[in-house]
Amino acid sequence: MNFEFNDEQKLFAEQVRRFAQQHLADGALERAHDPAFPFDVARLMAEQGLMGITLPAEDGGQGGTLMDAVIAIEQVAAVCPRSADVVQFGNFGPIRTFAEYASPAQKKRWLGELLAGRMVMSLGMTEPDAGSAVTDLKTSARADGGDYVIDGSKVFSTFSAEARVFLVYVRFGPGLDGIGSVLIERGTPGFEIGKPSAFMSGEEWCELYFADCRIAAENVLLGSGGFKKQMAGFNVERIGNTARSLACGRYAFNAARAYAATRRQFGRPLSEFQGLQWKFADMAVKLDGAQLLLYRAAANADRGLPSAYETAIAKAACNQAGFEAASEAVQIMGALGYSRETLVEYCMRRTRGWMIAGGSIEMLKNRIAEHIFERRFDQRPPR
Repeated sequence: MNFEFNDEQKLFAEQVRRFAQQHLADGALERAHDPAFPFDVARLMAEQGLMGITLPAEDGGQGGTLMDAVIAIEQVAAVCPRSADVVQFGNFGPIRTFAEYASPAQKKRWLGELLAGRMVMSLGMTEPDAGSAVTDLKTSARADGGDYVIDGSKVFSTFSAEARVFLVYVRFGPGLDGIGSVLIERGTPGFEIGKPSAFMSGEEWCELYFADCRIAAENVLLGSGGFKKQMAGFNVERIGNTARSLACGRYAFNAARAYAATRRQFGRPLSEFQGLQWKFADMAVKLDGAQLLLYRAAANADRGLPSAYETAIAKAACNQAGFEAASEAVQIMGALGYSRETLVEYCMRRTRGWMIAGGSIEMLKNRIAEHIFERRFDQRPPR
C-alpha cells in the first residue's frame, strides 16, 4: 500500500502549484470577497488544462483521473482558496453529469464554452419543500407535442446569478422513476431568475421560477428513470466539495502555523505555549486522517463509479476537519484571524457551508449507518 503520490502526480502537483503562485497569489484576498464568478481565472485555467481534467479527450477534456482533479484543488487552494471553486466547477460540478450523459448535439452546443471558461452552468436541484428529501421535488416537465413545459421553482443554486445554462432536476411522472433532468438556457420564455441573495460565504444565488416554460425535447438530459444516474454523478461532485473543505482547512492551518511561529506574547512565540501546541496536534490528526479517506474515495472512484459509502465517509470527515481547523485557526490568530484582512475567516465561512451543501453531515451519517448495518433506513414515517 502506497501513501505517496507517484512521480507523475508529484510533477503535476508541482506544475499546478507554480501556476497558482504565478497567476493567482496576487488578488487572492480580493477574489475571496467578490461574489462574481472569476471568469478571468477560469480562462487561465482552461489554457493550463485545468478545466475538464477528468473528461475524455474526445469531449475536450484532459483524460485524467479524479485524483488528478483533487490534486489540482489542493494545490490551487493552498495559494488562492477562492480559485479552487473554478477547479471544482470545471471537473466535479454539474459539468461532469452533463458531459457523462449529454447527447453529441448538447455537448456541441455548450461543453466547449464551459471548458473554455467563458460560461458557467448552474444546478437546479433544491426546492423550497425539497432539500435533503430531494425526491420530494415538485418541478414538473409535461410533454406537449415535441416540447416539454416546465413549471416549478428552485432555490440555493450555485452560480445562478451568472449562469447561461441550468441543469434542472424535474419530475416527468410520479415516484422515483419519474425524476430526470433538463437543460434550460437563461432568457428562455417562462423562465425567470429572482434577485440575488447571499450565503454566509459571500456567494450569491437566485431563486429560479418556471411558469409554462417551454423547451424543446432535445433539451432533455435524462428522462424518466434518470434519477439514479444523476445521483451517481452527484457522488462525484461530492468528492470536489470534500477536497475543497479539506484544502481550505489546510490553508487556515498553515496560516495559523506561520502566525504562531512568529507572533510573540509574554516574551516568547505563541508556538511555545502547550495549549496552542495541542490545538495544532489535534488539527493535524484530523486533517491527515480525513485526507486519507478523501484519497481512498477518489482513487477507488477512478476504478468505476464512486462508492456511496466511501464518498459519504470522506465528505463527513473532511467537512468537519476542514471547518474545525479553520475555526481553530481564527481562534489562534485572534482579532487578525477574525479580520477580513486575512483569508482565515473566509475559510471558516466556506467550510461551514459545505457541511450543508452537497449532502448535510446528518444525511451522510445516515448513509454511513446504512452501510454498517447493510440495510436502508427510510427517513419517512411509517404509513
